[in-house]
Amino acid sequence: MSSEEKNNSGSNDPAAYFRSKLNFEIDVMDVADAPPGSLVLVDTRRQSSWDHGHIPGALHLPTAEIPKLAEQRIPGDAQVVVYSWGPGCNGSTFAALAFAELGYAVKEMIGGIEYWIRNGLPVETASGVRMAYADALVTAHRP
Repeated sequence: MSSEEKNNSGSNDPAAYFRSKLNFEIDVMDVADAPPGSLVLVDTRRQSSWDHGHIPGALHLPTAEIPKLAEQRIPGDAQVVVYSWGPGCNGSTFAALAFAELGYAVKEMIGGIEYWIRNGLPVETASGVRMAYADALVTAHRP
């Protein structure tokens, strides 16, 4: 098979791969800038991680509970965005798969809460919402 035939078949087409990937991922800043109510943001981490800090307005639904609780807590037509800790954790990938298997439109927030925090975005704990200090090496969007 020639390289042109491989590219046309899609099986070895880098552009098709990256185009597809962008359909299922969303950047931290795109989530932060999304119109209110346009996304259902789901924190898929365990309870202790949620208690340590989470994105304000996120719904806590650990990955293992998605199959039994998602349909009770999230409308079927919602655009779901899942997150876990960060790039070193694939928990949100497992969560995205669980939502996809239930028929939800789902995206994975790349960078997770780690990059949310590193971009200087708010984090909520039992004591309230606090702003993180932006890491200048990560973001040019926030001071």
